[in-house]
Amino acid sequence: QVALVESGGGLVQAGGSLRLSCAASGRTFSNYYMGWFRQAPGKEREFVAGINWSGGRTGYADSVKGRFTISRDNAANTVALQMNSLKPEDTAVYYCAAGRRGSYYLILSQVDYWGQGTQVNVSS
Repeated sequence: QVALVESGGGLVQAGGSLRLSCAASGRTFSNYYMGWFRQAPGKEREFVAGINWSGGRTGYADSVKGRFTISRDNAANTVALQMNSLKPEDTAVYYCAAGRRGSYYLILSQVDYWGQGTQVNVSS
């Protein structure tokens, strides 16, 4: 069992930066692929970034590649998403996700646990 709690969302101007954090409980955190998804109003939840168990492999959606960076600290049971050069289209609720199947390019059906979400608003 893994419980996920996100923090770090907020309001930022276009071009700015935010850092999201996800704290996980449970002793098996290091066994999970971890990722971030987002959902904008009226849209489906979409994959943003993912990371493997060791943190040595990462994957990103094309829309955020080069701007966002995912990282994890297995000793602290945390995963982070550094978001730079933010755009208004990045506005969404961001969800931390954990899964043991598939790969670090998590898909919705492979996510075992979700956080409650944190709102990110980017103004133009």
